[in-house]
Amino acid sequence: MKRLHVHVHVDDLGRSIRFYSTLFAAEPSVVKDDYAKWMLEDPRVNFAISKHAGTSTGISHLGIQTEDETELAEIYDRLARAERPTVEEKGATCCYANSDKQWIADPQGVPWRPSSPMARPRSMAKAR
Repeated sequence: MKRLHVHVHVDDLGRSIRFYSTLFAAEPSVVKDDYAKWMLEDPRVNFAISKHAGTSTGISHLGIQTEDETELAEIYDRLARAERPTVEEKGATCCYANSDKQWIADPQGVPWRPSSPMARPRSMAKAR
């Protein structure tokens, strides 16, 4: 079963954790010094926040998380048919996790990278 992934950059991690914990009526499943994540069933979303110096607040990236390689291949196929440039990245590290990703790229084929100083929101598909 697929799960939506939303990652948001925030200014104040502690305040944001309190806000989203109240909104979701759940504590985060992961908390780091600069990051927190909620794995929710209602709505079915992997919601993450992080604080990054020098990065603007707001949506960092959106994605579709899959449970297995078959679901991931299905999403990759849909992305290919959507006629947008994509870049596949095996074993990528993002949101404190390693997984296979396929990033939607700009018209020149340059993928969005979380560590890029010029990062813009992009969608991705990833296997858990």
